[in-house]
Amino acid sequence: MNDHLSSQLPHHRLIAFQVSRQLLDAVRAAGVQDSTLRDQALRAAKSACLNTAEGASRFSKGDKARCYAIARAEAGEAAAAVEIAAACGDASADASAEVNRLACRVVALLTALIKR
Repeated sequence: MNDHLSSQLPHHRLIAFQVSRQLLDAVRAAGVQDSTLRDQALRAAKSACLNTAEGASRFSKGDKARCYAIARAEAGEAAAAVEIAAACGDASADASAEVNRLACRVVALLTALIKR
C-alpha cells in the first residue's frame, strides 16, 4: 500500500479499523468448512471493516455513529458465525476463540467511537 495515500485516508488512523482488519484475517484463517457459514462470517467481517472506514470519512456525529453501529453489529455477526461453525465441528474452538477475542475488541472500540 502506498504510505502517502494511506496517511491521507481517515480510516487508517483508527485503531478500530486496524482491529477490524485483524478480525477479517482471523475469520479467513478460521477455515470454516460449512460454505454458508464461511460466506456469512466473511461478509460480516468485510462489512465491519467497510462500515468502520465509511464512518471515519463521514462528517456529522450522527452519520459516524450510524456507520460505527452497523460495523459493531457486523463484528458480532462474524464472531457468531464462526462460533456456530465451531459448535457444529466446522471450525476449531481455538479459531473461534481468537475471532471472539478480536470481535470483542472491535465492539469495544466502536462503542467508544459511537459515544463520542
